Amino acid sequence: MFSKDVYVERRDQLKELVGDGVILLFGNNESPCNYPNNAYYPFRQDSSFLYYFGQQRDGLVGVIDIDNNTETLIGDDIDIEDIVWYGSVDSVAAMAAQVGVANSAPMKQLEQICNDAKAAGRKIHFLPPYRHDNMIQIMDLMGIHPSQQRQAASHTLRMAVIKMRSAKTPLEIEELERASAIGYEMHTTAMKLIKPGITEKYIGGQVDGIANSYGAKVSFATIFSQHGEIMHGNPSLNVLEAGRLALCDAGAETVNHYCSDHTRTMPVSGKYTQRQLDIYNIVVECHDLALSVAKPGVKYMDVHFAVCRLMTERLKELGLMKGDVDEAVAAGAHAMFLPHGLGHMMGMDVHDMEGLDQIYVGFDEETRPNLEQFGTNCLRMGRRLEEGFVVTDEPGIYFIPALIDDWRASGHCAEFLNFDKLDTYKDFGGIRIEDDLLITADGCRFLGQDRIPYYPADVEAFMAQD
Repeated sequence: MFSKDVYVERRDQLKELVGDGVILLFGNNESPCNYPNNAYYPFRQDSSFLYYFGQQRDGLVGVIDIDNNTETLIGDDIDIEDIVWYGSVDSVAAMAAQVGVANSAPMKQLEQICNDAKAAGRKIHFLPPYRHDNMIQIMDLMGIHPSQQRQAASHTLRMAVIKMRSAKTPLEIEELERASAIGYEMHTTAMKLIKPGITEKYIGGQVDGIANSYGAKVSFATIFSQHGEIMHGNPSLNVLEAGRLALCDAGAETVNHYCSDHTRTMPVSGKYTQRQLDIYNIVVECHDLALSVAKPGVKYMDVHFAVCRLMTERLKELGLMKGDVDEAVAAGAHAMFLPHGLGHMMGMDVHDMEGLDQIYVGFDEETRPNLEQFGTNCLRMGRRLEEGFVVTDEPGIYFIPALIDDWRASGHCAEFLNFDKLDTYKDFGGIRIEDDLLITADGCRFLGQDRIPYYPADVEAFMAQD
């Protein structure tokens, strides 16, 4: 948790941006696994609640009455039975004082607050909910059915939160650097363990353990697979095989809940084959291009398509693509190899604020993605960059057998793709290289003081160490 003044200043700014009414910021509750007392899923507080109220306990709601300039932390103090099992915790009043909130009240008081606001015809602002228990509570408080709550959520509050959380302060950047440092340990641990005969599951478990021991948890479910062409390939019990590639996409979340997200693709045998290097070096070049292009005022969508054009040029040189580069990219032919966007916003959420709707977080009126075209419909970030933004830079090249067969059968983008040669790559897998990019006053830099190796010679040298 940051100092009290940080949260006071944030709430004051939020009041100014929203203007009037009552703001409700719902914290999260525990999520039991297979019966109520088995809290197998680790508790994770809602990020926007954390941003403005800082407290990580379950069962809390933050209330900001803009018109009366009052703030209240709502929640019930735990009873003696919970203390026996889980230990003592601060009272709700004490937690409120720690973040500069003058008032506290039990949960039953929230109904009266909402009823008084409705009776006075005042606006009640809440963010789009994503937890079903919060949806039920909103329905009980305001009579809005869960199916209508995302539409009924306050657009004014949503846009205010996005505005505030998009540009990271120096304190937040320090936390993101800590997350990157843990990410370094996670990925270099994987590199040291990779060898034929080890299971994907074993390495994935070791990677997760690093995050759990240095921070709060992983920032998302770890991806570790020899099938790098599967975007979200979770670790399986398959044994690593000589000659194949292993893709590791993993990140950490600090105890203050700021995230990292990195990807590396390593040779199981410790040395890349020439065929693998031909593709790998294209991804390296695309990854590094962002460093020279991304800066304040530049649309991240333009950075994405600059990468797509470079990738298309290089794939033409290998004979996998053909035709005019600009026409191929305009037609979406490059999405055969890169079906996702170059990156997404990063912060307290690994896909920062995605729960507030990606169309508002990653885009604006001049950068709406083409939702009708395969590939561009998966862009998560396109808006103009500003100092303090943190975005991922994650180009990849994937050879997806089912997609190759589908496009060949339909003739889609046949004028730009060499399907006969593509057929010979169906056993290749996929390559992705990802780092977290901080937009600075006049350019950008990667987060993390220690670079996780990604140039081929560096990866091979690191894996060769005893």
